[in-house]
Amino acid sequence: MEKYIKTPLKEEVIKDLGAGDYVYITGTIYSARDAAHQRMYEASFKGESMPFPIKDSIVYYLGPTPEKEGQIIGSAGPTTSSRMDKYTPLLLENGLKGMIGKGKRSEEVIESIVKNKGVYFAAVGGAGALLSKKIKSSRIIAYDDLGTEAIRELYVEDFPVIVVVDSDGNNLYDIAVDEFLNL
Repeated sequence: MEKYIKTPLKEEVIKDLGAGDYVYITGTIYSARDAAHQRMYEASFKGESMPFPIKDSIVYYLGPTPEKEGQIIGSAGPTTSSRMDKYTPLLLENGLKGMIGKGKRSEEVIESIVKNKGVYFAAVGGAGALLSKKIKSSRIIAYDDLGTEAIRELYVEDFPVIVVVDSDGNNLYDIAVDEFLNL
């Protein structure tokens, strides 16, 4: 099923998203990868504020290539999500609602998605040049010393993703394997 959603990502929208749904996101999302996640994780334990309004936000696991002249951003494909699994439950507890990446998530992350009424989306790996065309603005807002891993505020229009883990814990990767094995 195709669905069009806007940010911020509210629970009433999340509960209507099911594993396997094709979703097109419009609005503000934030990029963050390994090093930025570690800093946010540490900041949370120190009682420091997050570098962006995390409540009802979506984080895209992205470290874009440098933009060329005339581009808003370089290639913007997803990175492997499991590298952020150590940090994800705490961010979900702090109000994060959505994540975009690629690959499987740990059971701990899936349990936290269900507990905190979140959602995990996948973007197509290898399609970074095409995905970048859906990003209409990009600006570094935190950790600029991290270069491509700095946190960026991105405005996206009809950014294409697929629901992998929905708020009930249904996991597209498991569903797809089961369906394949039962052909």
